[in-house]
Amino acid sequence: MMTSFKPEGELYGTQGNRDFLASPAGLERAMLSGSIVEGIATVCDSSLRLHVDLQCAHGILEPQEALLCRAGESRKDIAIVSRVGKPVAVRILSLEKQNGELIARLSRRLAQEDCVRQYLSALRPGDLIPAKVTHLESFGAFLDIGCGISSLLSVDCISVSRIAHPRDRLSCGMSLTVAVKATD
Repeated sequence: MMTSFKPEGELYGTQGNRDFLASPAGLERAMLSGSIVEGIATVCDSSLRLHVDLQCAHGILEPQEALLCRAGESRKDIAIVSRVGKPVAVRILSLEKQNGELIARLSRRLAQEDCVRQYLSALRPGDLIPAKVTHLESFGAFLDIGCGISSLLSVDCISVSRIAHPRDRLSCGMSLTVAVKATD
C-alpha cells in the first residue's frame, strides 16, 4: 500500500499519485489498497459536498467525510468550504458509473485517521517532520503536518529573536521542517 502522510499538496504531483489518477484501473487499485490520493477540490455545493477533480473521475466528498473531528468537537463548515481550489488527501470509498461518468465517493476523514494512527501517534518530542504553513495569527502559525491535520507553531518557537508577528518570518504555503515539541 502506498501511504504518504505529507502535508496536503505534497503528494499531488508525485508519480505515484499521477499513476493512480491516470485511469479508472488506477483509481480502483488505490481504492482496493486503501492508498491515499490527492485531487483538487473544485466546488463546494449547497449541501457542503466537495467536488474533487481526480482527472479520470469526478470525486464527491460528503461533509461528514470532509475532516476528522475530535470527540465532542463539531464540524466547522469553513474547514470544508476553504478547501476549494486546493489539493485534498482522500481515500476512495467506492467507484460507480452515473450517466456514463465515473464517480468516486471519497473520505478525507479516513485519510486523516490513517495519518493519526500510523504516523502522528508514533511521533516523539525532537522528531523532525515536514509541515506547510496554512495560516498566520498574532500568536503563531498553523501548520498542516499531514493529510490536512493542523498543528500550532507558537510565535516563541518561530524565531530566537523577538518578532512582532509570525509573518515577519513565515508566509502561507511555505514548506518547513519542524521539530515536534509535544503531542496530545
